[in-house]
Amino acid sequence: MSAVIPVKRALFSVSDKAHIVELANGLSRLGVEIYSTGGTAKALRQAEITVTEVSDLTGFPEILDGRVKTLHPKVFGGLLGKRDKTAHAREMEKHGIPPIDLVVVNLYPFETVSADANLPEEEMLEYIDIGGSALLRAAAKNFSDVAPVCDPEDYALVLEELNTRGGLSHETRMRLAAKSFNHTAHYDAVIGGYFRQKLQAQDYPAEIALGLRKKQDLRYGENPHQKAALYAESGTHPWGVVGAKILQGKTISFNNYMDCDAAWRLVSSFASPACVIIKHNNPCGVCESESTADAFRRAYAADSQSAFGGIVGFNRSIDGETAQELSKLFLECIIAPGFHPDAREVLGKKTNLRLLEQPTLLALPYEWDIRRISGGFLIQEQDLPRPIETKTVTRRSPSAGEHLSLAFAWQVAKHVKSNAIVLARGRLTAGIGAGQMSRVDALRVAVMKMQHLQSLALNPQPLILASDGFFPFRDTVDEAAKIGVSAIIQPGGSVRDEESIAAANEHGMAMLFTSIRHFRH
Repeated sequence: MSAVIPVKRALFSVSDKAHIVELANGLSRLGVEIYSTGGTAKALRQAEITVTEVSDLTGFPEILDGRVKTLHPKVFGGLLGKRDKTAHAREMEKHGIPPIDLVVVNLYPFETVSADANLPEEEMLEYIDIGGSALLRAAAKNFSDVAPVCDPEDYALVLEELNTRGGLSHETRMRLAAKSFNHTAHYDAVIGGYFRQKLQAQDYPAEIALGLRKKQDLRYGENPHQKAALYAESGTHPWGVVGAKILQGKTISFNNYMDCDAAWRLVSSFASPACVIIKHNNPCGVCESESTADAFRRAYAADSQSAFGGIVGFNRSIDGETAQELSKLFLECIIAPGFHPDAREVLGKKTNLRLLEQPTLLALPYEWDIRRISGGFLIQEQDLPRPIETKTVTRRSPSAGEHLSLAFAWQVAKHVKSNAIVLARGRLTAGIGAGQMSRVDALRVAVMKMQHLQSLALNPQPLILASDGFFPFRDTVDEAAKIGVSAIIQPGGSVRDEESIAAANEHGMAMLFTSIRHFRH
């Protein structure tokens, strides 16, 4: 096997005609014979490039509205025949099959058109490329003799190497083969994802392929010594943090994206104007109010120390008053459905502050939550908002105000790392305990965080507690009573539930069970 193979014959079949004329011109000057399918051949002839139609090679016309044009032994024999195998050479000569050394193919733009929800299904299916994928896979399989080119970005590299070396190296052909297999795998994954979305499938098939496209390289990952990149899920409408429009600021980092996503998911769950401040993927201050400005002021006051350098999320467009409040602080990112012109003017003066605009406040219901573990992945449904029927298990029922606050805190607890305890007064967090190994320790952290807010005497409303998991012992209830908690919401389901209920009754507390757990690891 020669280290460098010359290119004497090339096959073109491209949907995207960008730079194809320049490549064909360069190959023609090198004496390469060019075969092409109908649409591409027309574009090349218009550029006065000599080209032979594939139908002339096969002796068979394109049929079925172009669905069948390259699927023929004279094409695939020319791609798959091993040049160094005598039996293959004899068969190819016997059947008049010329060897093809270079395949230039890009596929119908299914990924682009599938994002159009208004396109009829019948028309959408016509954008599924069959022959093009087969050409790339055949050429890539036989890369020892054939070079597959699926990306216009590689045209210049191919021409340069042919001009300087008289052929393409084994390393180049292998790299192009790997790229082609990744490309066709991605293409099929996008198609599979389209059907999954159409079916809104909730099952977990035996095989899953994810269609991801790199959006950008990141400066680094969670730490400076880790390389990282951002990938977008292909074939869907731009949504979530990846689909947000970046209006200003420094490049968004790996950690910024993680925290912006946490802010967006939590703030999207509220119906009233709300503000969320995130640090290290946990909320440190959350408030629902009548305006974004008031929601931010109160969320910031809930834990002003942790809010330094935080990520702020809103579920309403930001106005000038809110922007004035935000501009007083050092913040990393703000994500919101929109920014009024006066807000842009104020925040524009903070050139390093990153502003992300994402009008959509709904997660896709069929989106999977995928977690990497060593050797594989765990896949589950998203923990999406769902109606719950709470059950009062104590002698005292919560007041109307406590009910409102309990529902608010329960929503926040769902987005806090487990074990999670959320203390709240009204629709404002008073203290958040996150990621502790025991539930009573999570409460102690929340109490520690609450001290600053209590000293400000901002909120005289009853103090309530939400827990993302049940209480294994009554100790958390007893500790909560010491700080004046009047009502608790928790999933229930412990073998010692009766002990916790008895403790709540002893302290005159109200307690609700939800029968739903919200662990978050």
